[in-house]
Amino acid sequence: MNQLRAAGNGDSGGLHFPSIESLLEWPGFLFEGNTYFELNKVGLIYLFAMAAPLLIFFLASRKSSLVPRGVQTVAESSVDFVRENVVMQTMGPDGMKFMPFLLSLFFFIFFANITEVIPFIQFPANSRMAAPALLAIIVWFVFNAVGIKSQGFFSYFKNTVIPPGVPGALLPLVAVIEFVSTFLVRPFSLAVRLFANMLAGHLLLVTFAVLCENLWAKNILVSIIWAPFVVLIGLTGFEILVAFLQAFIFTILTAVYIGGALHPEH
Repeated sequence: MNQLRAAGNGDSGGLHFPSIESLLEWPGFLFEGNTYFELNKVGLIYLFAMAAPLLIFFLASRKSSLVPRGVQTVAESSVDFVRENVVMQTMGPDGMKFMPFLLSLFFFIFFANITEVIPFIQFPANSRMAAPALLAIIVWFVFNAVGIKSQGFFSYFKNTVIPPGVPGALLPLVAVIEFVSTFLVRPFSLAVRLFANMLAGHLLLVTFAVLCENLWAKNILVSIIWAPFVVLIGLTGFEILVAFLQAFIFTILTAVYIGGALHPEH
């Protein structure tokens, strides 16, 4: 928030909002100047997003009991949620072998998103395009590898770009559309959907936070201050839901793509 205050302060009488660059560019504080190892706030969030699920499952496995409670409840509920609402709904029993990958994907995205509402962090790492793009590329490689392995290269390509029942006159057009949508649009849409939703939510929260701070600093009437403050509280709750939904949507779309490559008849 210090960075936001510095960007939001000014000498004129109007309200001052931080630039987008000041919200997204975080200077390094470890190994500064080293292109490959420099660590900033975004890097720390991703380390947290990797470590948090490992810690949850480690603690759950250490204190496991017949009747789950505490951390074990969180771990088992998460596994059940991904298994029943993602894997079984999109791939059926054949998809259980992809359960570790999908569960890891869900947890990583969720914890990288939820930092937006954690005090003193207040930044969703996925509002930067790098990680969503990398995750989308990984998903692209996975579902194509699954399709090639289960069907063979030529059969997979044929089943993907030539849907059954297409009239011969429309076949060239449909083949081009299917090729572009499957091999080009899918990874792009996965990355942009996650990135754009988290960036938009972050900008909304910052806008109302700075508005509240400016109104308070300028001794504006309390009745006026409460309006953006109430909206800010509501948006914070909404962004918690968005953090979960974006992790779920990315994960279930990944499962749909893998299921389509695994079962071309569907």
